[in-house]
Amino acid sequence: MAGRNRIFDEQEVVRKATAVFWERGYEATSTEDLLAAMGIGKGSFYNAFPGGKQELFEKALEQFSTRAFTELKAAVATGDDPVAAVLDFFRDIAKESRAVHMKGCFMGNTVAELSHTEPALERKAVHRLQQMEQLFTTILENGQQSGRLKTKTPAPVLARHLVNLWNGLNITRRMYPNTEGLSALIELNLSPIH
Repeated sequence: MAGRNRIFDEQEVVRKATAVFWERGYEATSTEDLLAAMGIGKGSFYNAFPGGKQELFEKALEQFSTRAFTELKAAVATGDDPVAAVLDFFRDIAKESRAVHMKGCFMGNTVAELSHTEPALERKAVHRLQQMEQLFTTILENGQQSGRLKTKTPAPVLARHLVNLWNGLNITRRMYPNTEGLSALIELNLSPIH
């Protein structure tokens, strides 16, 4: 007998679940919280996500990071200056709303929260951050080879600096959730990339 057709959009319910996970964290989010946010019943939930909360969280991580990574790659690919696109990626962080600042980074939150309790989920988040680092490395190497960047600091070191900046900003933005203070801090941290 064939299974029942889903009466919901999986991408949409994963997006709704992501908002709950991002606000509460993995451990503090219950299945009931997820069902309420997604607007589906328990049977539909386990039919779509047989692995339960962990499988849903993995899909949330994948969907979130794929969207963010795709947006960054698109900005880099469509602009005349990929290095400027990366710098603008960081500058745009300061322009987010206070509510977004107070949530921090979904990926960074995952690494911090799950490093001792859910190593498989932590590794997935780390892998996505490493993909971002590799993209930065490629762009910065190309910038150095073309003469766009004058710095002699090796591109892999600069790329890791940017990932470190990303991780740090997502804590600091909770402390100082205003555009002016964050903009000045971001510019200071971007100064080695010239």
